[in-house]
Amino acid sequence: MKRFENKVVLVTGASRNTGVGIAALFIREGAKVCICGSTEKSTAQGGKFLRDMGLDGFVEIPCDISNLEQVKHMFAVIAEKFGRIDILVNNACNQGIGPAFEDMDPDYFLTVLKTNMLGTFQVSQQAVKMMLNQPSRGVIVNLGSNVSMRAIRNRTAYVSSKGGIDALTRSMAVDLGPKGIRVNEVAPGYIYTDRWDKLDEAVMKRRRLNTPIGKEATADDIAQAVAFLASDASKNIAGERIVVDAGCSAQHMPVDVDC
Repeated sequence: MKRFENKVVLVTGASRNTGVGIAALFIREGAKVCICGSTEKSTAQGGKFLRDMGLDGFVEIPCDISNLEQVKHMFAVIAEKFGRIDILVNNACNQGIGPAFEDMDPDYFLTVLKTNMLGTFQVSQQAVKMMLNQPSRGVIVNLGSNVSMRAIRNRTAYVSSKGGIDALTRSMAVDLGPKGIRVNEVAPGYIYTDRWDKLDEAVMKRRRLNTPIGKEATADDIAQAVAFLASDASKNIAGERIVVDAGCSAQHMPVDVDC
């Protein structure tokens, strides 16, 4: 039997790259998957990627997770179609690729946090309200980042939001664990996405020196970690942060500068 046979799963930010990879794994494992992108166009793009993989049977629900009314509408659709939600994967995020700290407009900072922090909170809260009315309750997996503990330059809004996800995960786990809902986090490092296709080979080679394993994650690597935390194999794990970064966080310096 497949691990997630007939489970209802929502994957946010499933318009490309990692989100599509996560959705694909759950579909292959027998789940009834709902995907959302921030717009109809991005959601349809995610659907096309999945169909090009030979996958079908998923539901597309466009939703800007920073907009509470859109979030409520998304869950109304899920309730109408399935009557429950078993697994929520909070993958959607604003990458926050922007200006230096001193040049950052406060409104830009808030825009990133509205998606990454407020959006995650809003989607989780609506999911929890539905889960609490189900005998089986459910599981939530948040997507964080290794940058929450090891900051990168000129990404203050993004780094701050991912630090918030660490704290939010712990708080949710403590509040919701006694009610039968497990909450954990996967914190990736480098992931090969379509943005890497534009990088010079020398840049990719240098990035890989930051990882003891020497290879960035694939979307499926992240999906496998998410699936573990969503499965019964992790039924006694709550409030934890699994780092999937090829050992980047473990090393003090990459090999070419270590002395």
